[in-house]
Amino acid sequence: MNCSSPKQHIGRRSFLSNIATSAGGLALSQILAREVRAASDKPGAIRPEIDPARPFALRQPHYPAKAEQVLIIFCAGAVSHLDTWDYKPELAKHHGKVPPNAPKVTFQGPIGNLAQPFWEFKPRGKSGKMISQLMPHLAELADDMCFIHSLTSKNSAHTQSENFLSTGFTFEGYPSFGAWATYALGTMNENIPAFVAIADPRGRPQAGPNNWGSGFLPAAFQGTSFSAKEPPQNIKALLAKESANRAAVDLLGELNQTHLRRFVGDSDLAARVSSYELAGRMQASIPDLMDLGKENAKTLEAYGATSTNTIKAEYARNCILARRLLGQGVRVVQLFNGAYASGGKLNWDSHAEIVNSHGAHAEILDQPTAALLRDLKERGQLEKTLVVWCTEFGRMPFVQANGTGRDHNIEGFTCWMMGAGVKPGFSYGSTDELGWKAVDNVTSLYDFNATILHLLGLDHTRLSYYFNGSERRLTDVHGHVINEILA
Repeated sequence: MNCSSPKQHIGRRSFLSNIATSAGGLALSQILAREVRAASDKPGAIRPEIDPARPFALRQPHYPAKAEQVLIIFCAGAVSHLDTWDYKPELAKHHGKVPPNAPKVTFQGPIGNLAQPFWEFKPRGKSGKMISQLMPHLAELADDMCFIHSLTSKNSAHTQSENFLSTGFTFEGYPSFGAWATYALGTMNENIPAFVAIADPRGRPQAGPNNWGSGFLPAAFQGTSFSAKEPPQNIKALLAKESANRAAVDLLGELNQTHLRRFVGDSDLAARVSSYELAGRMQASIPDLMDLGKENAKTLEAYGATSTNTIKAEYARNCILARRLLGQGVRVVQLFNGAYASGGKLNWDSHAEIVNSHGAHAEILDQPTAALLRDLKERGQLEKTLVVWCTEFGRMPFVQANGTGRDHNIEGFTCWMMGAGVKPGFSYGSTDELGWKAVDNVTSLYDFNATILHLLGLDHTRLSYYFNGSERRLTDVHGHVINEILA
């Protein structure tokens, strides 16, 4: 028999083999279908009931929440905890000495000697918290801050560490914190996005959209990225006259509803219609939200929006936008300070000339961010808003061989929170006497994210999504709520 012939006849053995293979495939498909159904009904999971036509409808948390909204201030590039929040007097005593038990080479090259903080530390507020002079405006808010000094990460590379902080995984393709939060809770205002990522005036961070992506969650829950300078794309109404525009929108609405009634149960269609309707509502709501001309001169000056430092002025406008978004009920606002890693020029990655690079970035961050936090406090918004200041890792207590910069440090660094649900003027955990490694109440970023979810009323162990054969969650299979910092 010629096997290549198009008229080839199927023999008895081939026929029986095909039948067996087909039967096995049918059996496997039934088994997998049962597993998927079992996973979706898993007793331990708490899955939100999501209407595809209203994916952002307000949903209840697992238990009463301390915070309704989250503001994430993400300083990309890795801020030196030793020159900002983590006071180590022993480091000054051993300045210039060879670091004990240190490797000869770290992430980016040979090491130098121990180096004392490049900025003076002073006691702040009633708590007497020691904070450096690098960010004097933020230092004035020490009594409102809740510091975690014993954080650790998993990877020394910026992209992977940004991924880990934002998604719980070093690899790409996983949902960000904001996507998980909006998937679980929806939003309080369906006329604007539930999750907004505000890019730094100098560009996007190294991991880019991974920080606000939806991963394998429904695409509706990815963050919308825009800033005070760059509004969302295609937001301008296509028709000039409001009456004509209204008539067109009403007609489209009628046609969409007719189409939905014709294809009842088509979740993809319902989701697509919902996304276009949100875009239409954004055309009416976003332009007014972004009109900073309504802010008075005193406010603009307090934020630094009138600064001759153009980057600082633009970042200050981003801070005002963040306050407005929170005021309108946006669930998660992610405010970036710093762009792609660039040797300290565009972000906090200071392997050399740390005095100049950290100093320049602090000038941009300090006044506008402090003004934003004061504004939220005065408006009473901190009662329902959790503020999270974070960076992907810290810096080494010794300088690099060039003598002017610090290398990456994932074994001990500081982030802080403020507002709803956390203790004000409180410090948790510590690094060793040189600020190198976390030694007391060692805390992972899994714990960090678990605690933020907890404050939103979400159980991190039960908020999951079945994907690719596994129950996935923000904290993977790790993480514990840091109960000691809860108010």
